[in-house]
Amino acid sequence: MGMSAEEEEPTSPKEEEWPEVEKAEKLARGAALKWASGIFYRPEQLEGLGLYRIRELQRNSSIQSRIKSTVQSYLEGMSMGLEQLHSALAEVHHVRQALESVQQELASSAESFQKLQPLREVVLEHAQLGSVACSLPRLFSVHELLSESFDLLQRQRLLEAHERLMELESLRDSILFQLHDHNLLSPLHLANIESYFRGLQKLNEALAQHLWHIVAHGMRLMFEDPSLFVSAVRIIEREEGIDTALPRRPQAPGFLPPGRPKGWRQKFFQVIRDTVVAAHFQTVPGEAQGRSIPRYLASLQSAILAELCTVKDLMVQCCPPSYNLISAFTDMCHQGLTHHLHQILAQDLDKQEIFAVLQWVLHVYPSAEMMAHPSLLPEVDVAALAPLLTADTVDYLEDTYVIKVQASIAEWMQKTLEIEFKEWFGETEPESDYQGCFQTTLPIIAMKMLDENIRVASLISDTLLLKVRSMALAELEAFLGSLTEALVEFDREHQRDPAASKRYASYLLSAINNCLALSSSISALCTEGPSPSESRKTPSSLNAALEKAQKKACRLLLDAMLEDLQPLLAHLPSRRWLSDPQMMHNVCEVIDTHVKGFCRARKPFSMYLLSDSEHLVMTQYVKALLQKKIVCRNAEERHQMGRRMLQDASQLKELFCNLGLEESDQSLKVIADLQELISLKDPTMLELEVPGFVTKYPDISDDHVFMLLEVRGDVSKEIRHNVLEIMAQNPQVLPENHRPVFSNILVPAPEVPFCLGKPKCA
Repeated sequence: MGMSAEEEEPTSPKEEEWPEVEKAEKLARGAALKWASGIFYRPEQLEGLGLYRIRELQRNSSIQSRIKSTVQSYLEGMSMGLEQLHSALAEVHHVRQALESVQQELASSAESFQKLQPLREVVLEHAQLGSVACSLPRLFSVHELLSESFDLLQRQRLLEAHERLMELESLRDSILFQLHDHNLLSPLHLANIESYFRGLQKLNEALAQHLWHIVAHGMRLMFEDPSLFVSAVRIIEREEGIDTALPRRPQAPGFLPPGRPKGWRQKFFQVIRDTVVAAHFQTVPGEAQGRSIPRYLASLQSAILAELCTVKDLMVQCCPPSYNLISAFTDMCHQGLTHHLHQILAQDLDKQEIFAVLQWVLHVYPSAEMMAHPSLLPEVDVAALAPLLTADTVDYLEDTYVIKVQASIAEWMQKTLEIEFKEWFGETEPESDYQGCFQTTLPIIAMKMLDENIRVASLISDTLLLKVRSMALAELEAFLGSLTEALVEFDREHQRDPAASKRYASYLLSAINNCLALSSSISALCTEGPSPSESRKTPSSLNAALEKAQKKACRLLLDAMLEDLQPLLAHLPSRRWLSDPQMMHNVCEVIDTHVKGFCRARKPFSMYLLSDSEHLVMTQYVKALLQKKIVCRNAEERHQMGRRMLQDASQLKELFCNLGLEESDQSLKVIADLQELISLKDPTMLELEVPGFVTKYPDISDDHVFMLLEVRGDVSKEIRHNVLEIMAQNPQVLPENHRPVFSNILVPAPEVPFCLGKPKCA
């Protein structure tokens, strides 16, 4: 009692044995102190200390009584369990003793059991003989049943014949199972049984032959006698049930009778598949005489659609739902058709046949005309079917189609151009439109063919449309190149024999108008597309080919006019020209004759020809002037030449104004400017006038100025040198869009003075 807690702690065995108790006690004391410090932290609260003590004592006594009752119930349960274990142990000892006594008795009776073995064998033999005796009536009736079954088959009584077949198979299988169970199924026994039941296999084959014949002609039987088809399906389901049940039977596990499993349900679908292939996909259209692919595909469409409707409306009712016959039949037709189309595509098809295949595969087959027909919905889902042809195959067919169409277009357009070329040498003028412009049927024929091929391609797909359109534009570009070559050949023939092409200019004008018509048609062709985003501009190479052909025809027309002007311009300038205005009058008549014909070309080329004609006349006039055919001998001749040039310029200007060319668009004013330089009285003024002229016409060269000064006949070497030096010191830069005047005029090179013995001239 007088010992402190520190002295008692190391000697307490309970605390050494249960350290958790010490820890729990410390925690409890700590919690109690915390609780007491919270309750009695003020002096006036100590008055209730007695009440708290009484309440806690009552609470502790209640907890202790509950703990005691709980421990007491656990102890009672443990004592009861121990008693039961003791009684079970005693019973186990008793059972062990009983088993040991039984084992001793069995060991002493083993010899007695061995003496019963002959009796056991006799009992087994008796059971077997009893089984055989029971089966004897059925065995004796085997041949009679076989005969009856064959007779029933001949009379199309399939269900009854199949019942006999199942009865015979059951008898045979029962014998085989019994022999197998007793390990008596030797090869000899098996051979004897098969020999006795040899007619059973023939009956099975005959029944199967009848069944597959019925299944193969199922479409016809749906309208004539569907009961036969139903009987065949019932027999197939019976056999399928037997095939499923045999492996599950407890007797003779793992043993199957001969001919099992038959797999007649699988054979049912195989026969239908073979029938579909033989009926529709056996003959390749190219091998059939007089049968085109479009007609063949149309007949195939109607036949397959009719069979699918028959299967959906009639045959499905004759089969179990598990067959899912309409889906299976649809897959068979789809797969067979896919294979058959590849056989067709293996041939060398022309463009019409390729178009027929693509149009049928991409548009007819998945449409309401065939697989999406209202009569087949909703059982047949077109979206669930794979494409008949892969995307690569379709792309290959489209490319092949484009190649064949391209060859056809190229050949046809070449023949069209040859016919057009022959017409150019005809006696009559080409046709005129409502404006009086010459034209031929060439652009109409060419664009009609291209447009028809593009419209046909649009019926297949947008990709084929784009391919054919690109091909058509490329062929048109090649055609324009051939047209340009034909124009060159036409000119060559005209130069060789002008009488053979009396309408030379008229057909050149018609060629220009034809190119304009083609340009308008090409623009419409390029802007039409499967969608606004697909529209595109005319290829630059095609525009270049068009422009080349048009300019070639215009050049030939201007060359023809120049050819008629050359004899007249050969006498210009001359002494006679100075005094005879009739020469320029003759030139104007030739110009007027040619240029009036240019109005038969459509705008803007009529104006282009008019403007180029005026520029050509000006160029040839200035060129003739600078050839130094005449050199003025005195001021009077210079004055006379200036006056003549001014009159010529005025006459030509009036002519072209009357023909429709505005004065502001003419270049003839250069003649008037040149005459001012020639008419100038004081040659020293040339040093001031020539630079101004050069500024106005920056493409004039030193040679041009030199020859002009030579024509005057009064310019000294010093003045000429000063003028040329001023030009060298003030080089001119050609402005943008400058129309050349002198750069296209070739003049003779100035004569180099002959010097002998002077090193500086060497």
